[in-house]
Amino acid sequence: MPLQHAVLALLAEGPSYGYELKANFEKAVGPQWGGLNIGHVYQILDRLHRDNMVSSHTVPQESRPDRTVYLITSAGRSDLDQWLAKPTARASGYRDDFLLKVLAAAHRGPEAIRAVCRVEHEARQTDLQLLRASRRGQQSGTLATLTVEAAILHTQADLKLVESVEARAGEFGTTTATGDAAQPAS
Repeated sequence: MPLQHAVLALLAEGPSYGYELKANFEKAVGPQWGGLNIGHVYQILDRLHRDNMVSSHTVPQESRPDRTVYLITSAGRSDLDQWLAKPTARASGYRDDFLLKVLAAAHRGPEAIRAVCRVEHEARQTDLQLLRASRRGQQSGTLATLTVEAAILHTQADLKLVESVEARAGEFGTTTATGDAAQPAS
């Protein structure tokens, strides 16, 4: 679980509490990652505590509710080290909403596929412009810069897929449950 390990990595830097972990994570990865739900952070901390990867203690506060501070345990450090030593595993399968749109448009014919591609192409071009502007605003050498760079590379790959589908729109017919290719509508 990558987020679990990101939390362990932040705790390896020192003791922390939920909202501070959320803020440190979001600062590190930058806005392209998207916000981290605080409820999810606490679910992760509860699981890590249950699995003895972190310990916790309560710190009283005068004008606020008591704060729970978490510390990484030796089991947590060991788990983090093991995770870092393994290659990243890709999820099985390849799911992409764009491909589902192509499937739906194929029932209407090549021009419908091309229309979907034009909309997607324009959207990905806009995404690239925004990402490039965001990259210019990032401090070089940060994890946030890498997050933006990854987003740019993924968006460029998405754009190539859209262009490939548009160029081959006439090749895509619908497929029935038996696997027989149906002819696209004209």
